[in-house]
Amino acid sequence: MAVAMIRTPSIEPWKPLRKQPLPAGRPREWYVTHNRRLKAMRLAIALLDAGVHDPAKAGNAKIRITAELLGIHPPSETTCRMVRALIRYGR
Repeated sequence: MAVAMIRTPSIEPWKPLRKQPLPAGRPREWYVTHNRRLKAMRLAIALLDAGVHDPAKAGNAKIRITAELLGIHPPSETTCRMVRALIRYGR
């Protein structure tokens, strides 16, 4: 007869990831694009958590207000388009 064994999951406290420096020697445009993508991703996650699941409801004003609430510099038009694209892709 098989005996069922109940394992207790090891619950560890949440630890934030350590930031690592970006690789050196890349063109400046690479760093700009990389940071823009990170900002767009943070904003898209915040909007999705707030219940904005339709890119049409994520206007520039709403995205910029969300950035202000998060303490992020106001995003550019390009970053706002990236946020809407991420929300559209996540559907």
